[in-house]
Amino acid sequence: MADSLPVDVPSTPDSASSDAFLGSKALRRTLVAFTYRDFRVQWFGACTSSIGTWTQSAAQSWMILSLTNSPFYLGLDPFLQQLPIMLFTLIGGVLADRRDRRRTLLTSQYIQMSTAAALGLLVIFDAIQIWQILTLSFITGLAQAFGGPAYQALIPSLVDKKDLPNAVALNSIQFNIARGLGPLVFAATLAISRRTWELGDSQAMAVCFFLNALSFLVVIYTLLSLRVRHIPHAAPARMRDELQGGLAYVRGHSSLVGLIVFAATTTFLGFSVLTLLPLFAERVFHVGADLFGWLLFSSGAGAVLGALVVAWLGQFTRMGRTALLMQAVYGLLIIAFALSHTFWLSMILLFLIGATQMMVFSSATSLVQLIAPNEMRGRVVSIYMLAFRGGMPLGGLASGYLATLIDPALVVGLSGTLLMAVAAYFLARSHGVREL
Repeated sequence: MADSLPVDVPSTPDSASSDAFLGSKALRRTLVAFTYRDFRVQWFGACTSSIGTWTQSAAQSWMILSLTNSPFYLGLDPFLQQLPIMLFTLIGGVLADRRDRRRTLLTSQYIQMSTAAALGLLVIFDAIQIWQILTLSFITGLAQAFGGPAYQALIPSLVDKKDLPNAVALNSIQFNIARGLGPLVFAATLAISRRTWELGDSQAMAVCFFLNALSFLVVIYTLLSLRVRHIPHAAPARMRDELQGGLAYVRGHSSLVGLIVFAATTTFLGFSVLTLLPLFAERVFHVGADLFGWLLFSSGAGAVLGALVVAWLGQFTRMGRTALLMQAVYGLLIIAFALSHTFWLSMILLFLIGATQMMVFSSATSLVQLIAPNEMRGRVVSIYMLAFRGGMPLGGLASGYLATLIDPALVVGLSGTLLMAVAAYFLARSHGVREL
């Protein structure tokens, strides 16, 4: 049986298949995690599902703006999707250490597939209202609160430790390939639906939601085909004791505390651009949903480049200092985007923003994964995810609210300035991050 392999021991690289897959030495170095069969299978499944998720995300943002014409709701929707992650991710981390991570992931995928299909049906039957979108986003976030820690804790089980930074970077690449392709699928779906099927925009967005639902079938299949699974090494203690153990472990490592605080502030400030991007598309560049999709594509394509750079570098000295310096550049580029009123220049800036953003995030995530031991990884990663992903909805809600009071460009420019200030603070005071 496939499940009879040793627990949490990655399969060895497939030398024959990897030589065919990776031609040059440089390419092999950049894509070394693909030489592991389980990682390769999981990567392609996750990428397919992520493309569906970003297709829905683009359609959902545009639908919310069409229904409400409110920047506040643009921030409220991601906040409600991430709220369960803030509330339950720590519990999800405990479960990731004491239960089969693959089964937890499968349950999460089934729930997310159902919410996407439900949203599509509501649109098809012309029954869609803003509260329904917000409710389904909350349910999706609830599934992600338990699936996210299990997924992040599973990745190190698929490769050797020496190749973990490469695997983390490649995982970021699949997410950002999807972040680039998803909006293009959204734009293409709109165009085909209008011209070929003569559907209205709402019905075309329903097609996007159904495509997302179908994409979960791929990742479910890949999860079922994995050879490696996780089983706790010892009988589990009380959940409360395990949770306290995880928190105590993090508190005892100043570098982990520093990385978690750094991640929270970075995501709180850094995602205002994406939250308010529909407003820039409509009010600054005066474009429709199709060109809005190209703006999202630019950001995603840049993030792929940034993750490729981190994958090529692998584990290197001064990863912490590099992440801090790249964050300063990240903030500067956001300020430039806030000042731009030219569509093509803003696309270039979004590309560079995506690249620097991903170099920061991939480096920080790799460092956390390298520091955490396997028996604590689910809990440590869940605490990190609470900070990392919790900063996004809180920042989105804050930027959406501020954009109802002042110019959205001013909100984005302020976020970029504060990002540079955070980088300068950690470069000066370190808190264990600068030396990593």
